[in-house]
Amino acid sequence: MVDWSFLLQRNAADIQTPALIIDLEAFERNVAKMAGHCRDHGISLRAHAKTHKCAEIARRQVAAGAIGQCCASLDEAEMLVGAGIGSVLITSPLVTEAAIHRLLKLNAVAPGLMAVADNPQAVARLAQAAVSVGQTLKLLVDIDIGHHRTGIAPGAAACALAAAIAQSPNLEFVGIQGYAGHLMHLADRAERQERSPAALEQLRLTRDQLRGMGLSPRIVTGGGTGSFDIDPAENVLTELQAGSYVFMDRQYNDVWTGEGVPFETSLFVLTRVVSANHPGMATTDAGLKAFSTDADAPVISFGPGESYGFFGDEYGRLTLAENVTAQAGDAVACVVPHCDPTVNLYGHYLVVRGGELVDRWPITSGKYRT
Repeated sequence: MVDWSFLLQRNAADIQTPALIIDLEAFERNVAKMAGHCRDHGISLRAHAKTHKCAEIARRQVAAGAIGQCCASLDEAEMLVGAGIGSVLITSPLVTEAAIHRLLKLNAVAPGLMAVADNPQAVARLAQAAVSVGQTLKLLVDIDIGHHRTGIAPGAAACALAAAIAQSPNLEFVGIQGYAGHLMHLADRAERQERSPAALEQLRLTRDQLRGMGLSPRIVTGGGTGSFDIDPAENVLTELQAGSYVFMDRQYNDVWTGEGVPFETSLFVLTRVVSANHPGMATTDAGLKAFSTDADAPVISFGPGESYGFFGDEYGRLTLAENVTAQAGDAVACVVPHCDPTVNLYGHYLVVRGGELVDRWPITSGKYRT
């Protein structure tokens, strides 16, 4: 757990709250543990940058052994390429003319760039655009293995799309992607162990069909933090797309309730009490604008308060235990409900090691957009 003694330092009084804090020691252990897990199980790690949106974190993951990064948006891809990350996979389909123009502009300077497609019309559009600029674009087929968010049906439909990519000028078929996002937060381990392999079986069957067609996929990518300890044993994925493991949050901590959380919480929102005029409660400066609100409330890790609730756009509400008081200026640190969209609300991380503020890492996205 982070050493909150840094709050006693003189410069800590100048921290503008709400602030996003990384416990560097816990973060480093998480990075090392996932990298070691993937090495031990013979699977590559392509960590997902949608969690952190930070060049420094991407570099550290690659230095620890990740083969590259995933990203969910062009903004993130542009940031990663600009930061020198050589192998980047955009996991979301790009279909508009403007998006494809940006993709090919990035492809011109990033030989390790890859994208996905899940329908024939998008493949035709991407091929036409690649031909027009004289580039070769690497594509994976995005396959729906149960989430129903994006992806073409596994089996015959996916194989036909792969063949279309392989036969299209200036496109290179490199693999398949399948993400079982609907399974990542299942709290029942037995259910995760049953349903995750069943989802991957659809990728396995499609992979084998493609091999029979002479289109053996070099990359089979998917999985996430919620299935990191289940998927490698299925021998389907060549890459694991985990992201949230670097930080953890209330949602993922709840997944492993009763069985031991495999990674440490390293991300917190620091807030301060701004009003404490009523017994049993206090008001902080971190409300709806400081946390993602798609999950349960933040969990108090440090400071007064038994529970945390939202009190408006700018304010949070602490419920205090009996005979506990709070004073204006008291610091409160919270485990965030959902790390990815919470990170998206901030411009930088404050990095803490051993009770000392040691760094500030920008949260960058779209810096290289023109």
